[in-house]
Formats: sequence, C-alpha cells, structure tokens
Amino acid sequence: MLRRAKVKDAQQIFDILQIYAIKGILLPRSLNSIYENIRDFFVFENNGKIVGVGSLHVYWEDLAEIKSLAVLEDFQHQGIGKKIVEKCIEDAKELGVKKIFALTYVPDFFKKLGFEIADKSEFPQKVWTECIHCVKFNDCKEVPVSLLLEKNNT
Repeated sequence: MLRRAKVKDAQQIFDILQIYAIKGILLPRSLNSIYENIRDFFVFENNGKIVGVGSLHVYWEDLAEIKSLAVLEDFQHQGIGKKIVEKCIEDAKELGVKKIFALTYVPDFFKKLGFEIADKSEFPQKVWTECIHCVKFNDCKEVPVSLLLEKNNT
C-alpha cells in the first residue's frame, strides 16, 4: 500500500535511508530533517512494515525534486520505486509544478519513467541551498535527471 507518510513513520523512514547512506548510495538525512519534511514523504507498506520511501520537495513555483527514494533490498525489482516516483509525479501535477528533477546514481531507472539527463545548472535553487553544503559538492557523482510536466497544470 502506497500512502502519504505520517509523523509516526519518521523513525522507519530514517532507518531505511540510513541503510543506503552508510553504503554511500544516498546522502544522509537527520531524523530531525525527516520530521521537518514529513509532509513531503510517501511510504510503501507491506504487511504493516514500511519497505519503500520517497519524497517530493518543492523548491519554487515551477520546480520540485524527488528525494530520498529507497526500497529495502528484499523488495526491490517489484515496482515499488516506480510506484513511489509515479505518486510524486502525480503530486507535483496536482500542485501545479512544471518540472521535477532528481539527483541519482541510477539514471536508467528514471529514464524508463520518462526523465531525461539534465545539467545541474538548470537547478540553481538546489545547488545553492543544499548541494553547496554537501561534503561531496566538489566530487559529486550523482546524475541530474528531469521531467517536464504538462504545461497546462491546473
């Protein structure tokens, strides 16, 4: 079941993200940051346990980012990540966002969902609010991908 995250989910979200942060696959997020941004998150449950997470963070009137996308290893390759991304896209459309992007180590996953490789210079809001503070700023290997949504959002 895919649903919007609740405050009670924060610790489980943190635990999942921490698995991949330790492996260097995702940037670490503090538990405090998850609580502060809980409304951005979606979770996928299997038998009452959260097995996948992702969030949509709005930067400006026309731009949002899919962040913190992670699915537990035992549940990968079952379409859970795809469903979370599709929910983020749906949410962005409902909000009237024109473009969404992600920074990823697996650009092919996003390309299958219609995203295209982009240039980080297209996202100055991200670069100058978050990336600049990252320890990997000067040696970032993440690939930016973006998706232009319908121009007639309502």
